[in-house]
Amino acid sequence: MRYARPLLVAFLVACAVDLVGVLTGPEWLHLGAKPLLMPLLAGYALARRGPRLLVAALLCGWAGDVFLLADSDLAFLVGMAGFAAGHVCYLVLFGRARGALLPGIAYAVVLVIFVALIWGGLPGGLRIPMAGYSLLLTAMAYRSGVLGRYAATGGALFLLSDALIATGIADWPQLPAPGFWVMLTYVAAQLLLTLGALGPVVTFPSAGRRHIRTLAAPAPDPGTSSTGVWGRHAESTHLTPPGPPSGRTTGM
Repeated sequence: MRYARPLLVAFLVACAVDLVGVLTGPEWLHLGAKPLLMPLLAGYALARRGPRLLVAALLCGWAGDVFLLADSDLAFLVGMAGFAAGHVCYLVLFGRARGALLPGIAYAVVLVIFVALIWGGLPGGLRIPMAGYSLLLTAMAYRSGVLGRYAATGGALFLLSDALIATGIADWPQLPAPGFWVMLTYVAAQLLLTLGALGPVVTFPSAGRRHIRTLAAPAPDPGTSSTGVWGRHAESTHLTPPGPPSGRTTGM
């Protein structure tokens, strides 16, 4: 846990540098910062003792990031395969808990309509791979909801990020600075998925503070009966409320 905060800060700094590089240049900022993003986030997950599948998903994303820095069809397909492997890791991590029905229907409708709309604009050699990838990505985005709001938002942002890429490949009109929005939604997605998988941070007082608190505690009144003490203990236990339950260049 001692390295978790520095690693998270380093990840956020790398994100800022990368986004500046994408938005204003020079290009070497993006080329230097992008490969650092997922290793730093994976390091943060390790420092928080996160699940191995989460770390594996982030490292698969790192492989995708690196391959997609190269401008070639082969690198694009290999990078897309890296992200697809990451989605499989996420799906296994999410387990078999039942998701809500309505979001599942909504995701399915969006998938069918979107793929149908961009199909004609995609290069022939990318149509089948991107359709399969889109199905896997949409399944991950839907299933992410089982881990709570953070992960659900991360899954939706991941879908949005790759949808923006897919519209660029299909030669649709683009937002100003499209690469900036692609990277912004991507890094936000991975961060929120990570936070959702890790759960809340639980901190405990240090041994020294517990010792001081113990020494400072008042001694029990000798005149108090054991029945009274146990009665107050049971009452306080009953009244204590329970704690809370436990960028990129691939396309959708």
